[in-house]
Amino acid sequence: MILRIFQVVIRPGKENEFSNFFHETAIPLMKGTDGIVSVLPGAPRPDSPREFSFVMVWKDLRSLKAFVGEDYQSPHIDPAEAELVESRTIKHYELVTD
Repeated sequence: MILRIFQVVIRPGKENEFSNFFHETAIPLMKGTDGIVSVLPGAPRPDSPREFSFVMVWKDLRSLKAFVGEDYQSPHIDPAEAELVESRTIKHYELVTD
């Protein structure tokens, strides 16, 4: 299984707008995506007020590529959120289950 960690930093002043997108669109989309075993969404804390994240467990690389395409190592974002995002990162790991 593939552990995928996606993080975004939101532009100053866009936190509420992104929070609405995150809760109303992004979380339901990811939870309903074929090939995802688990989704753990992360919202800002006082020490990181503009940071959101997803920790996702994908069944396999084939499932991940079916969702994001061959360029799975790039941090894709929805066009609706592009103007809200200052920066984004993505990391992949093999899930350790024992």
